[in-house]
Amino acid sequence: MGDVDEPLTFRAVRAAGLDAGLDVVGACSAAPFLDARDVIEERKAAGLNGTMQFTYRNPTRATDPSVTLPGAQTLVVAACSYHRDPPDRPAGGPVGAVARYVWADDQARLIAGLEAMADVLRGTGHRAVVITDQNNLVDRAAAHRGGLGWFGKNANLLVPGRGSWFVLGSVLTDAGPDDLPDLPAAEVVADGCGPCERCIDACPTGAIVAPGVVDARRCLSWTLQSTGSFPRDQRVALGARIYGCDDCQEVCPPNRRELLRAAPGGRGGPVPVGDPRRAWVSILELLAATDAELLARHGRWYVAERNPVHLRRNALVVLGNVGDGTDPAVRAALRQALQHPDPLLRSHAVWASRRLGCDDLTSLVEHDPDPSVREELALAVVPRGTDRS
Repeated sequence: MGDVDEPLTFRAVRAAGLDAGLDVVGACSAAPFLDARDVIEERKAAGLNGTMQFTYRNPTRATDPSVTLPGAQTLVVAACSYHRDPPDRPAGGPVGAVARYVWADDQARLIAGLEAMADVLRGTGHRAVVITDQNNLVDRAAAHRGGLGWFGKNANLLVPGRGSWFVLGSVLTDAGPDDLPDLPAAEVVADGCGPCERCIDACPTGAIVAPGVVDARRCLSWTLQSTGSFPRDQRVALGARIYGCDDCQEVCPPNRRELLRAAPGGRGGPVPVGDPRRAWVSILELLAATDAELLARHGRWYVAERNPVHLRRNALVVLGNVGDGTDPAVRAALRQALQHPDPLLRSHAVWASRRLGCDDLTSLVEHDPDPSVREELALAVVPRGTDRS
């Protein structure tokens, strides 16, 4: 906490954030993000958000910082790296892959850095609000305006020389240029993608429908977090992914250049390897766990409605893609799911069973009263091994 008699400088604010673990810090005006609001409204009207709410729920609030903090003048924007090299896939049994951004609690490190900067501002008598991953600010637009990076064709923000493996956040404050005399003039970072379209080509479902435009209805990261039946035309494409999808970042050249990868914390040095317990999940253990166990193990994930049935639904799709239908443990898991009281799981267990050549197990639901289960029984399924999965 600073002394109220000490002069406030942006350098002091930035230093507090970097010392607390942030990688990159910038600043910009807290004026409304009118261009971002237009984009949100256009994509919402086109249905590209699907069931996603987030900033789509209230575009005016999400793009006008003064709604959150009346009198706001400045956004101090920051990025925190979450890059870690992938650990080896564990041997034995079907496993699901987890996206990098939940391999560790980097969001907590980001918030700690943002709070450290906010404390400096508060200590000199100014109001300061920490915002990250919330409905009341377009984080990427703020980071872009603050000069942290450019928008890639996969819609991620890319930090020059560092890539896109970053979580983003801001400190919204009523301190302005007169209060922060050394406040830098934010300069928009030039596009660094050029003609490259590797991310577009690599998307397993074709969700990047134009440069910088993602159709959430086709994005596996969002589908895994949505409710209802997992879209049939995305099930095979899901592969082994149990949470998130990193494909569009994995192929991005700035993310693949080893010499440009910085360790989390911005202190340089070797890139750490991810924790295999966070990067991979046993599908059979997930299906066998109780609701309480699932929320305890994976509570940091976004689980739709905080209902573990959606995790099990996803696990059944993954099992159908990576399981071995001759494995007694796999067959036992399918049998249990086919007898589950929730028809959502029974219907997905039908798909997984038939995909793995375990059609005999579906006799357990041949007289099922639920229409979704009967529909699955009637539809054709591409057996695993006859497609590209």
